Amino acid sequence: MLAEERLTRITNMVDEQGAVSVLQLMNALDASESTIRRDLRKLHKLGRVKKVHGGATRANSDYVLSDLPFAGRQELHMEAKRAIAAYAATLIRPNDFVFVDGGTTTECLVDAITETRATYLTNSLPHAQHLLAKGCHTLLPGGEIKPITEVLVGAETVNAIRRYHFTLGFWGTNGASLEPGFTTPEFSEAAVKQIALEHTVRRYVLCDSSKFSKISLITFADFNDATVITDRLPEGEGAYRSAGNVMEVEEQ
Repeated sequence: MLAEERLTRITNMVDEQGAVSVLQLMNALDASESTIRRDLRKLHKLGRVKKVHGGATRANSDYVLSDLPFAGRQELHMEAKRAIAAYAATLIRPNDFVFVDGGTTTECLVDAITETRATYLTNSLPHAQHLLAKGCHTLLPGGEIKPITEVLVGAETVNAIRRYHFTLGFWGTNGASLEPGFTTPEFSEAAVKQIALEHTVRRYVLCDSSKFSKISLITFADFNDATVITDRLPEGEGAYRSAGNVMEVEEQ
């Protein structure tokens, strides 16, 4: 494949999906990791994509229109996600009843969990399997499986979660903004996030720095409805620090 053709295909994939990982591009283009990373650096300099840790996103876009496949998102911003998750795991107490949302940052949280005496409910199939393997008391609601994110959604899921009252909960988000709040691209997933958050006492949104000032299609909570745990606030985003509910877990 000619270099210019490869650059065009990378740009098209990023435009269509919003964000792609290096691994996705390697598989789609049958190219080496070094080739893909070199192409991303070139496209970033040209302003055609925005290079991020583990992949690329659309250039100059504050809108997140769709979910990436779960496997693709696992490669993005992993160092930040692990730092956020490591801190979040320390908040779990032995007698907590914990809601764990689906997503790749909450997957890192599940990896970091050491408290096996708490009870966990998640609507994520991968998370439930991992928690069970750790020896945690684990609950799943009913509902329909959403293939792209591997979570349970729909009226049955919402009605099941409505019966519970969590002492602690952790959510992922596609966007975090002061006005629209926490946003996600899909209505049925937003409904599950919203009802779980409403039924939780101590609420934490796990949000790496790339999500700030991003807006997706549906608000599931106002910005002040939860404490935000992030790796760092982006430069020039002092308004978020002034909000008083943002915790940075890495030194600048």
